[in-house]
Amino acid sequence: MAAFIARTCSSSRRCTSLICMIKIHPRLTNGYRFHGSSNTLLLSLNSRGILKDAFPDNAAQDQLPKLLQSGCQTVYCGFDPTADSLHVGNLLAIIGLLHFQRFGHNVIAVLGGATAQIGDPSGKSSERKRLSEGIVEDNTRSIRESIHRIFTNYQLHFHDSSKRLGTVTVLNNLNWYRAMNVLAFFSEFGRHFRMSTMLSRNSVQSRLKSSDGMSFTEFSYQLFQAYDFYHLNKYHGCTIQLGGTDQLGNLMSGYEFIHKVTGEEVYGLTIPLVTSSVGDKLGKTAGNAVWLNRNKTSPFELYQFCLRQPDSSVEWYLKLFTFLPMAEVESLMEQHRLQPDKRLAQKRLAAEITKLVHGKDGLDSAKRGFCWLTVLVSVCCRCTKALYHSNLQALEQMSDVELQELFREAPFHELLLEPGMTVLGACHSADAIPHSPKGYRMVLDGAVWINHSKADRPDQVLTPGIHILSNGLTLLRVGKKNFHIIKWLHFEGGTL
Repeated sequence: MAAFIARTCSSSRRCTSLICMIKIHPRLTNGYRFHGSSNTLLLSLNSRGILKDAFPDNAAQDQLPKLLQSGCQTVYCGFDPTADSLHVGNLLAIIGLLHFQRFGHNVIAVLGGATAQIGDPSGKSSERKRLSEGIVEDNTRSIRESIHRIFTNYQLHFHDSSKRLGTVTVLNNLNWYRAMNVLAFFSEFGRHFRMSTMLSRNSVQSRLKSSDGMSFTEFSYQLFQAYDFYHLNKYHGCTIQLGGTDQLGNLMSGYEFIHKVTGEEVYGLTIPLVTSSVGDKLGKTAGNAVWLNRNKTSPFELYQFCLRQPDSSVEWYLKLFTFLPMAEVESLMEQHRLQPDKRLAQKRLAAEITKLVHGKDGLDSAKRGFCWLTVLVSVCCRCTKALYHSNLQALEQMSDVELQELFREAPFHELLLEPGMTVLGACHSADAIPHSPKGYRMVLDGAVWINHSKADRPDQVLTPGIHILSNGLTLLRVGKKNFHIIKWLHFEGGTL
């Protein structure tokens, strides 16, 4: 099966991100309510707006609450590694799994090492570009690390240690397709799927009506996702699948397949999609992704993204993306409404999400970066002084990685610090000014700033503590916004 998939999926694409001001509209509806349920978990998820639909309707209304009440269950959600990082649109699914785990249930995150090479048509207007096996393998490794990091951060910073925490397992579905061949797969399992049902799925119908149509590869995706659920049910006792609303058709295929083959009752729960202000799915395909890996979206950028969210939406995001008790959310919103200019709700949202995704160190890094770009002295007085009063202490506390994240577009240079290095020489070495009399005049005219101090003497030798910080870094600015970050090699403890 792996060879069959690989033959149909050979080329690759590297996705890029764009951080912008995006309003997220969680599609919260009253479509499914657990009014009759005494199950605390389902009531909590529903009150937060995390649940949208459940199926089968009657069984989920009655049997699912009883099942969850009876003891530890196993829940899974799938993530196709079509990029080297998950994005904030995937975070709600992870949080859904975390809610089940914090109530003592076991959770499985399935990475689609096989299905990523096929391509899920759900929510897509055209077929995905094919990914090579090597690219998918690299993406899978990166996303596995990201998921482990988030679950670890939850346990360290959010979990009540007095309560039992369920297990988390990360699997790759390529492992159970690797030994299969296409003939055996379709011969044994394909006969359980009816064409009329498969064709009726919304994801299929929308693509069939499009100008590009739909390939058989994409059409077969629902078979593989259905088999994933069957495999997890058979070998891991998994009875509940969690997915976005765009996955409803695939979830139903899994339920129907298992019911036909084994007769067992399984359940599906959908969570609302996170969309942009124009209603587009907030994900990498839409080109507006905010990533969960630090090398693509820094903790500072994630923090800023949350901080920019409008007052009209922040209460919903606190319910969706944090684990704050509902009473605390309501209290926080009351304070926020009294003093909206302080943006207390946005700051708490930013802190909770950044700490979950990047840990306490990531949150501290984000706050240090935030302090550089804000006039709110109360957040971090020393950093405000560093920006506005030439206090170098905050600069010296930042690592080269944090400076690169803060000034993401700034070139980063590793330069050998030679004896007698001058201001002009440093500018030339960093290619920050022209190597001509014009560059010399730019320094004389005050266009060059080093560590927030004007450096208008071209022949001045660099001085440790002024031009070179104790951490061996120099922040060079030419004009108003052309920054360069210099890391000096062979610089130790403030001596040349």
